[in-house]
Amino acid sequence: MGEKRDTIRRELTEKILKAAEKRIEKHGLEALRVRDVTHDAGCGLGTIYKCFADLDDVIIHVNSITLVRLRGHLSQAVNGIEAPIDVLKTLAISYLDFAENNINLWSALFKHTLPEGQSIPQWHKLENEELLREIEAPVSTLEPALDKNQLAARSRTYFAAIHGIVTLALEDRFVSLEKTILREEIKHLVERMTALK
Repeated sequence: MGEKRDTIRRELTEKILKAAEKRIEKHGLEALRVRDVTHDAGCGLGTIYKCFADLDDVIIHVNSITLVRLRGHLSQAVNGIEAPIDVLKTLAISYLDFAENNINLWSALFKHTLPEGQSIPQWHKLENEELLREIEAPVSTLEPALDKNQLAARSRTYFAAIHGIVTLALEDRFVSLEKTILREEIKHLVERMTALK
């Protein structure tokens, strides 16, 4: 009996996650409501709390799915590329491509904030760190003298620079660039950031 209950719960969890993911993808994080998610999942309003602590917990799990997709997208893009500078350029452009093609899900990764007093679960922090390791590998090859902490800091700086450009471009801020120029400028920035003194 317990096994059947676990199976039902797993199926409900999956339905809720899929429903929430589709809602975020179509309408954005701001429009996500428990009532809409449970309606789309075909379950009662209170059912969500049998599978998740609250709506924030659902969003964290959807963001986890997005991170897995993003990592897969980046890994596939650099598959077979050997030169570390080319890997970093490809990662940067692929990050832009993923954000453009998954704008609402990508935005949810950075727009979601937990209520005061709550912190991001450790397992989700580790998933974020896994994404940064895609950058650490080529940076380590380019700058082998960096220790572990320096490498982590340098990789996060590179990520922050590219993320900032991508964010401004997708929000169509006053400094945003036309798409073709944007890609060339991102490549140029990567070259400049990684130029060894």
